[in-house]
Amino acid sequence: MQPLPCIIGLDADELADIKQRYGGPMVCHELLPQMMVRDRQLFVQPASGARLLPISRMVFHGIFADDHDFITGLAIWAGECLPNAAAMMDCRLKLPCLARALRFASFADPPRGYSSPGLEYIASGPSVAKWGNWHCGENKERFDDSMVTENASIVEPFVSGEAIRVVVIGDSAWQIRLEGDDWLKSIHHDTASLIDLDSALVDDTRAVARGFGLEIAANDYIVDTNGVPHLLEVNHIPNVTRFPETWEGYSTFVLDWLTADCG
Repeated sequence: MQPLPCIIGLDADELADIKQRYGGPMVCHELLPQMMVRDRQLFVQPASGARLLPISRMVFHGIFADDHDFITGLAIWAGECLPNAAAMMDCRLKLPCLARALRFASFADPPRGYSSPGLEYIASGPSVAKWGNWHCGENKERFDDSMVTENASIVEPFVSGEAIRVVVIGDSAWQIRLEGDDWLKSIHHDTASLIDLDSALVDDTRAVARGFGLEIAANDYIVDTNGVPHLLEVNHIPNVTRFPETWEGYSTFVLDWLTADCG
């Protein structure tokens, strides 16, 4: 049987690009399809039709509100998945992901705090509370002295400086200056830009990625006014379409992975 790969989570244009360059049968979904794991075989709903199809390799590149169980299913399958499914499962919940990442990072300071829902957190200075499991800049609030946390939250000191993202895809890396109109910075801002690599940040991002077992990852840092980096967040599904350079690097890496050892 000819191997049948599946890609989930990219937009239609990106899926069409990879499918055309791949040149063979492929199951593609922008959203989460129906999936089953049985007798160590992965089956996925096709784009049309009801019969589940056996899948040889899975590329997962999306974040959905209800995808943790789906990723867990891929980890149960334990087949060829990019990124590694067990690593994605460990990263998908944002607060546990950060707690794990701090064990691998060289730039883990400053120390974080935690607050249960309904408690007043009294800070020693400007701080940021983070909660929830959405990895797209949501569920963060800055406060100065104290805050009643409505949700279980990690709390960290607010650090002024330059917001940086380092993306690693296989052996390649890119560094991005994140921008914004207030204290929240984003890769999606019009003035976000690729900048020269900082080898220490690249090494740290690779160390965190290795710690999780991720082939693809992006770390967000704030580099303070003294030039000291501080890890803020790990992205197991980083944006790869904002810049042509990262899309070319990602799509080539995916295609090389899909065709490896396929004759």
